Amino acid sequence: MSAPRSAAPRIAVVVKGYPRLSETFIAQELLALEARGLDLAIWSLRRPTDGARHPMHARIAAPVAYLPEYLRDDPGRVLCGLAAAIRRRRFLPLLAVFARDLARDPTAARLRRLGQALVLARELPAETAHLHVHFLHSPASVARYAALLSGRRWSFSAHAKDIWTTPDWELAEKLGDAAWGVTCTRDGLHRLRSLLPEAAASRAEDPERVALAYHGLDLTRFPAPPPPRPPRDGRDPADPLRLLCVGRLVAKKGHDDLLAALAALPPALHWRLDLVGGGELRAEIEARVAGLGLSERVAFHGALAQPAVVAAMRAADLFVLPAKQAAGGDRDGLPNVLMEAASQELPILATAFAGTPEFIADGTHGVLVPPGAPDRLAAALARLAGDPALRRRLAAASRARLLGAFAMEAGIALIAGRLGASAGLAPPAPVPVSETEACPCGC
Repeated sequence: MSAPRSAAPRIAVVVKGYPRLSETFIAQELLALEARGLDLAIWSLRRPTDGARHPMHARIAAPVAYLPEYLRDDPGRVLCGLAAAIRRRRFLPLLAVFARDLARDPTAARLRRLGQALVLARELPAETAHLHVHFLHSPASVARYAALLSGRRWSFSAHAKDIWTTPDWELAEKLGDAAWGVTCTRDGLHRLRSLLPEAAASRAEDPERVALAYHGLDLTRFPAPPPPRPPRDGRDPADPLRLLCVGRLVAKKGHDDLLAALAALPPALHWRLDLVGGGELRAEIEARVAGLGLSERVAFHGALAQPAVVAAMRAADLFVLPAKQAAGGDRDGLPNVLMEAASQELPILATAFAGTPEFIADGTHGVLVPPGAPDRLAAALARLAGDPALRRRLAAASRARLLGAFAMEAGIALIAGRLGASAGLAPPAPVPVSETEACPCGC
């Protein structure tokens, strides 16, 4: 149960889409922050598209408001936001920042972020003292513009794709404007800190302006591991090895490498693969499965809510996630699903990429292979299939690693402390719209 709400000014949390099944780490954080007494409101750039919701979302008390995803969706709100902005003294400085951004990124998306920011700045309640945004790409653009216009401070949580696909110039300027930020892997932390010297020089010397805060896992949401799994080794066609991969069907998850590895396994090794996750590449991956003659061995389950994912983990023998960098630089951070697998003592085979080695040491907590190497992945699959004792040892070690170093409390304490301090500060007073001037939109 959440702690009683404090009388502190409300914190606006800006996200790209809410709620989303693929972002359980955000829902987990929101719940934990509310439990610490922080008064939150969620502002989303998009409405949900997932068919299912995570049980955590039903427990989050924060109200949710949706900005116009496209400005044409709600021109009245956009015009009202513009009319209110024009009467603020910070409007011209905002236009100067926006003009520089637009010159380097002359896209309709950039204009959309400004429009969303105008709506956000107008509709934020007066008691909102601070903005915190998840992801440094488009959501941070909206939060940054709204904060500049309304005279508020803002902070960020950076994750993965936003760190590696946002241009250096944009990251550096956002780092310079933000009050502080956190990120969830040492890999991402190194990149962001490397850009700090290019940010506002007078503030860039403080490396703690960007800190490491692992998502961790709220272990109270997960059952104890199941009884010891049967020692399946893939020799019995009536009782095949049960493989599980959970991840959106997108390029960075490496499903193409997994299928190539499975096709290379010896015919005498019997296995079944459950693929959990929806995504833009489903039709392509289904076609690849059929082309490799694996249709009888691979089951597509689509996106599933957390209880069903946990049930799949408890029934599986081996978890496989061959993540890699996609075209354009998109990549994972430290996938929470690896920690979820560890919570159920499910042995893990993954790639030594991005933040994964920060959680799993090869040969100790799981097996890691190079990204984009199906032959190495196939060899590791065959090795783990034939050694149930090794799988049990690795699984026990990964759960011990989770319990010892990756529970969520440390990261939440850091974020809650900084948010509380930010909300308690007296920010520059937002410039009010004159009460005597009626909005030309009639609102």
